[in-house]
Amino acid sequence: MFNIVLFEPEIPPNTGNIIRLCVNTNANLHLVKPLGFDLDEKQVKRAGLDYHDMANITVHDSYQKCIDTLKGNRIFAVTTKSSKHYYEPLFIPGDILVFGPETRGLPIEVLTNPENSMNIRIPMVKNNRSMNLSNSVAVILYEAWRQNNFNEGV
Repeated sequence: MFNIVLFEPEIPPNTGNIIRLCVNTNANLHLVKPLGFDLDEKQVKRAGLDYHDMANITVHDSYQKCIDTLKGNRIFAVTTKSSKHYYEPLFIPGDILVFGPETRGLPIEVLTNPENSMNIRIPMVKNNRSMNLSNSVAVILYEAWRQNNFNEGV
């Protein structure tokens, strides 16, 4: 089981989509405050369909409290600023995949955290800014799950 961390997510439908993704991949979802919405918002629920009750979601007051809760697991921060691609590390269950807010990405203090195992990126066409958050989570989570032969799932 993998841990998805959304650092200060801003767009309700993205988080709803990620809730649904986490349920379907048996991943834990960790949300770091402040959130740009209320989890009970109609847009979050619509995107997540009826998966909310099946999701393992934890809301944390700060990034450090989130990381402290997951102590002992490797951390992979996802950023367009990394030279390492998402398929380079060999993921293991328990790994933490950290994604930043939609409009600004992860702050420097998260990217330079000495607890990080590696910062990783998704390749894109040159001069583009970023991909949609829920798509990015899906790309990397499915790669991690594939590397583990879709254990705890299919």
